[in-house]
Amino acid sequence: MSHPIDLFSPHFPAARLTRDRPLAGMTTFRIGGPADLVVRVETADEMVTALQLVREHDLPHHLLGRGANVLVADAGVRGVVVHNAVQGVEWLNEHTIRAGAGVETFPDLTDLTVARGLGGLHHYVGIPSTVGGALWQNLHFLSPDRSRTCFIEEVVAGAEIFTAEGERRRVTPDYFAFGYDDSILHHRPDVVLSADFRLEAAPVEELRTVVRANLEWRDDRHPDLWLYGSAGSIFKKIEGIGAGRLIDGCGLKGRVHGAAQIFHRHANIIVNLGGAGSDDVRFLIDLARETVARETGYELESEIGMLGFESSS
Repeated sequence: MSHPIDLFSPHFPAARLTRDRPLAGMTTFRIGGPADLVVRVETADEMVTALQLVREHDLPHHLLGRGANVLVADAGVRGVVVHNAVQGVEWLNEHTIRAGAGVETFPDLTDLTVARGLGGLHHYVGIPSTVGGALWQNLHFLSPDRSRTCFIEEVVAGAEIFTAEGERRRVTPDYFAFGYDDSILHHRPDVVLSADFRLEAAPVEELRTVVRANLEWRDDRHPDLWLYGSAGSIFKKIEGIGAGRLIDGCGLKGRVHGAAQIFHRHANIIVNLGGAGSDDVRFLIDLARETVARETGYELESEIGMLGFESSS
């Protein structure tokens, strides 16, 4: 059987096709073995071409952007990883910006829009995500007064997608059926090519005040990604209780296994202390889930993606 690279070579520069590339450097956990082939796509047309090839030839494949919400197995993943690096930013009017699916919401879009005195994306500073990933998970953070949660859906004005049926089309925000850590993209293999965001004018210094406050809030509770690999919250929110509080209440905050730790400041986060493997993280995930279920009766549900574990079991 030929290597997947043979299918992609006629369509992509050799420099953007990498055999057996370890994925640890492509995720914020800094964990993960090699993919058979990584294809870096930089335009919407290239994304469509890559998806058409993997679908036409029924190749196992995964889409990876910033790699901020995923744990990759040490054994790696079979098939093709399509690396979403779709660029491009344009102003449709004075309040609406269109960005390619691989543009990073922070710092790229937040810096650009805040400098223009436009608010909406400034709520999500400090959260690693591409535009495509932000729509996939309905990116969210607390409002400036911490009284509610702000969601990216509040500023999405529309998007261009490549559908599961192979159609390239523009859709309205309603198409995404946004929920908490959820969207239609969890349930259909549609892929975002670009998204439009409608923003509101606000004084630049007022926006920067919110930015500073949000970064300080995150610094007090979340690991510094320069120091620790992490995928953010591991388990989905349990309304009114909080997964982190349940884990902390079971005495697991700070627990270490191998080179992974249930973070000492936030028990719903697991960090890579340096050299952790995927099994270290999986052990702590299972420990938290089983302990919370046994001691409290609550079932914790993972919110991060797991890649490659089916091939290593």
